[in-house]
Amino acid sequence: MKIVVCIKHVPDVQSERRIEEGRLVRGEEDVINELDENAVEAAVALAEDAGGEVIALTMGPEDSEDGVRRALQMGADSGLVIADDELAGADVVTTARVLAAAIGRIGGVDLVVTGMASLDGMTSMLPGALAAAMGVPALTLATELEIAAGAVTIQRTTGTLRETLRAPLPALVSVTDQANEPRYPNFAAMRAAKKKPVDVLSLDDLGLGGLGDPVVSVAAAQARPAREAGVIRTDAGDAGRELAAWLVESKLV
Repeated sequence: MKIVVCIKHVPDVQSERRIEEGRLVRGEEDVINELDENAVEAAVALAEDAGGEVIALTMGPEDSEDGVRRALQMGADSGLVIADDELAGADVVTTARVLAAAIGRIGGVDLVVTGMASLDGMTSMLPGALAAAMGVPALTLATELEIAAGAVTIQRTTGTLRETLRAPLPALVSVTDQANEPRYPNFAAMRAAKKKPVDVLSLDDLGLGGLGDPVVSVAAAQARPAREAGVIRTDAGDAGRELAAWLVESKLV
């Protein structure tokens, strides 16, 4: 069985992120998207149980290879990075087309696993867009998954309902952070990851040169205003009235 796990190298959520020229600045304190570690764990666990290989795939700047290396440390067998200056500022539609072309180039892929969202954009749109670009079923927000008899079955919770979904392979599954506990690689795994192959391809390599402008672009962006200091009132018996007056004045009621 051949499994592709899609990961993203994103700015650390603890860092000071900013947008310049309509694009999120990347390449400074970047890390593997935390929710993608659950996808890597799911893919590696499936390969361990059923046999097969796991390919970690990403699209981004060349330093995105660091994110792929993390996936290799967690048990993925090889990596593929799609890096091209033309992809700067790519939207989800473009990203899905590129990843689908890369998966087609890999060939013979039975299952694609992704995280539920990336912590830089938080749109959760890529799993569905990628499945559509590939022409395969999308089973999203899985908390459990298994493969048997040429099909993948997932469990997911929507509101108060628990659903069971099943689709024939090939298919795409996105997993939530409730699906598993990502393994922490030991020293031996880190050393072994350095010897695993990682290929870097451009759009021309995928036959996608001149992909064109993104469908979606940022019209405007501004920094989040600094948080103002709060006001502390000492209750002298009239704090309730002061609070009510403030709520009315602030048009919060």
